[in-house]
Amino acid sequence: MEGDGPVMGIPQLVLNNTLLLNGALFLGIVALHAGIDDAQIDAGWISITLLFFALALLIKSADVFIEGAKGLAYRAGLPEVVIGLTIVSIGTSLPEILVTSTAAADIPSAPEVADLAIGGIFGSILVQITLILGIVVAFRGVKIRPSWLKRDGFIMLSSILLLTFFISTGNVLSRIEGAILVSLYVAYIYWLLSKREEILEDELSGVEPVERKMNRTTASYIVMVTLGLLLALFAAHHLVTIASALAYDLNVPHAVIGTTVSGLGTSLPELTIAFMAARRSEGVAIGTLIGSNITDPLLSIGLAALVNPLALTSASYDLTMYLIIPATIVGTAIALMMMRSQYEFKRWEGVVLIFVYVVFLGLLLAEQQGVLVL
Repeated sequence: MEGDGPVMGIPQLVLNNTLLLNGALFLGIVALHAGIDDAQIDAGWISITLLFFALALLIKSADVFIEGAKGLAYRAGLPEVVIGLTIVSIGTSLPEILVTSTAAADIPSAPEVADLAIGGIFGSILVQITLILGIVVAFRGVKIRPSWLKRDGFIMLSSILLLTFFISTGNVLSRIEGAILVSLYVAYIYWLLSKREEILEDELSGVEPVERKMNRTTASYIVMVTLGLLLALFAAHHLVTIASALAYDLNVPHAVIGTTVSGLGTSLPELTIAFMAARRSEGVAIGTLIGSNITDPLLSIGLAALVNPLALTSASYDLTMYLIIPATIVGTAIALMMMRSQYEFKRWEGVVLIFVYVVFLGLLLAEQQGVLVL
């Protein structure tokens, strides 16, 4: 059911504030790149500014993609819950998908960027399941439906464990293993779509239906999806390039950059959507985070491995295998146990999840300073 407002076409889309901001960020990145070649300008500060511009463009272009994809899904008549677990989850994971795939394309000339790709995926999962989920829950306690835990929570943890198993065996994520991960994700999406009526009935039981507002034409939504994807690809390429250069200049392992800067930056779409959903007391907040944490260890890293096999370098192997990955598994397990407790997230549990991420950052800092030896 469409809203009461007028349906806007492509001319109105061109004047949209979000698209204008994306255009300004794109031009800013191009201009800053030209400034790097100017010997009179400090290239270090330009690189840092470029990093923030690339992150901003990545996030805003993903927003455009999400809005366009949701609009197309609405017009196709898909249930709200299936949209959240498929379209929205893929859309919010778009930064991770593009960052890891772009990084994988550069592996033949720069093997260390595989550390950024793998660290970024696990870092994004850890950020979402501890810091972001913690912020959402601390703001407003959330009730948990048993189906979320039994169905999607189990699949989320299994996906993370399977990815860890693949990486730990042979110290490389091969193309075959990447194909397995992608295939499992496709099978999961197919299963969701085939069971969409049953899932929708369970998710919406006792909840008043929300009006679906489709205030744009189908052509406008298609333009938003296409333009959002292209700009996100452009931003992801620059994010990988700049983050790798900064890691080299500052002598910081790529896994650290991927886990913190890239992992947190690419998770901001999930934070925005989950926080807004929590304000409306909707279970979509939890569903979006769980869905994204299924997409990342299956689709995002699987596609990257199809581009090029991913192997951790010796410089980041111990840090990734003995700190980053265990912290992600422990953080996920703690969150799932909290979900199981009376099937409700209490505010104090959100604070605990935030504290878990702070502890991880403390351990990461201790390792970098040589206090913690892995």
